[in-house]
Amino acid sequence: MNNPFEVLGLKGWAGPDEIRNAYRTLVKQCHPDMIRDPSEKEAAQTRMVALNLAYEEALRLASPRPHSSSVTPEVSCAEAVLLAQRAMARDNPEGALRALSRCEEKSGEWYYMQGKVLMALEEYESAHQAFREAVRTSPENNVYREGALDAAVASQKAATIQGKAKKVLKNLFRK
Repeated sequence: MNNPFEVLGLKGWAGPDEIRNAYRTLVKQCHPDMIRDPSEKEAAQTRMVALNLAYEEALRLASPRPHSSSVTPEVSCAEAVLLAQRAMARDNPEGALRALSRCEEKSGEWYYMQGKVLMALEEYESAHQAFREAVRTSPENNVYREGALDAAVASQKAATIQGKAKKVLKNLFRK
């Protein structure tokens, strides 16, 4: 299945209200009952099925999950990445890491997202390792390679005296 948020014309971090509004707008544009031509009607029915599936999946991903015991349900890799993107859009890298940890089978996209989250947390060495793992899964993906390079450069800058001083000052003012 395609990304349900993209099918609805939304970003991966859209909330339930945005999802409902986008769905309603699209349904009004392509509902089969509004079309008279039989060939166009069939295409509209196919589009409606895709919209309905995307709507249900997007709502499921966007809805807050009830907190149960310490057991966290496993999600697919794509779902974990979408949840992490939503958390990052809300400036919550810790939540993004929790979302990613719910996935057991990891893909290049998963490792790339982990690298982005670790970069936001200024964990450059770990981010570099995550990006390198993404590159191993998809050696032809230049976006993954660019992430690895950015992390390596950031790691080298952080290892300088200025970088270490900046981190110490940042930690002092954070408290």
